[in-house]
Amino acid sequence: MPERDPMSTVLLTDRAWPDDSVEREVVEAAGFQLVVGPADPATAEAIEALVELHRPAAVLTCWAPVSAQAIDEGAARGPLRHVARMGVGLDNIAVDAATEAGVLVTNVPDYCIAEVSDHALAMVLAWTRGLVVADREVRAGRWEPAAARLRRLSALTVGVVGFGRIGRATATKLRALGAQVVASDPFALPTDDFPLVDLAELLAVSDVVILHAPLTAGTHHLIDDDALRRMRQGALLVNVSRGGLVDTDALVAALDRGHLSGAALDVLESEPDVPAALLAHPGVIVSPHIAFSSDASVTDLRRFAAEEVVRVLRGEPARNACNSPAPVTDRMTNGTHS
Repeated sequence: MPERDPMSTVLLTDRAWPDDSVEREVVEAAGFQLVVGPADPATAEAIEALVELHRPAAVLTCWAPVSAQAIDEGAARGPLRHVARMGVGLDNIAVDAATEAGVLVTNVPDYCIAEVSDHALAMVLAWTRGLVVADREVRAGRWEPAAARLRRLSALTVGVVGFGRIGRATATKLRALGAQVVASDPFALPTDDFPLVDLAELLAVSDVVILHAPLTAGTHHLIDDDALRRMRQGALLVNVSRGGLVDTDALVAALDRGHLSGAALDVLESEPDVPAALLAHPGVIVSPHIAFSSDASVTDLRRFAAEEVVRVLRGEPARNACNSPAPVTDRMTNGTHS
């Protein structure tokens, strides 16, 4: 078997779908070779070993951690030029290390806007209409319509934390159903459509708080005990972004003392492990990190991410660059790598 040219190798670290057919079609049609790691996300150490073994020019990653060591080794001892996140968030990629090493990081920010905003809206409607609780009661043999405590969405204020593409889509859908919507995002530009307020004010005025923020060092446990205490009595917390935004222990405590009436969570800090205290609470809805997913969105994600890799390896501009790495010649001049 001829020796593989690492300049043409793309490593797919993991995937959340049954096969690699879409990625392989795009990558191999462009003349590059795809090598594939385990379907389930491996450890950082395992990914580092795969990078050392295959010496890829690009890494496609879904959930697996791409560490600073993997990036440094891939760039210093191999041809690594690009790490492509098959998703929106970058919390599983050492972006700062990539920038320092001259490695481009990209994501796919627009593949699941409809799906995530729909999922958030569905969770809100399930809460206002009591659908999940009612279903559980009926299945348990109880038919007690007089016990229902339901809400009118158009009488509520919904706060959207994180006002990018998906946050704006969620806000637009909620407003179409009559809800009052406020938003909080330190990076969003003022808009005539929705009032922008600081987080403390949003928590104080909102009957529902929906999280669409990225997970960064600054947003880790953004919703902690203090933030939860600022929320309205009987409010709902919805998280369709990243589990690390919420202090789970503080959330359970807020639910147990009756300050919040419910939580709707598509993501958990401990996923796939679900704390028993969350499952035991009747006002909690949990879905298994599927807000992004539909047949159409997953196909788009896979194709868009693979096409971005092909563009970068061909020397074309990336469409969704998330950092500004120094050119290789600049790194060599500055002595970053010997």
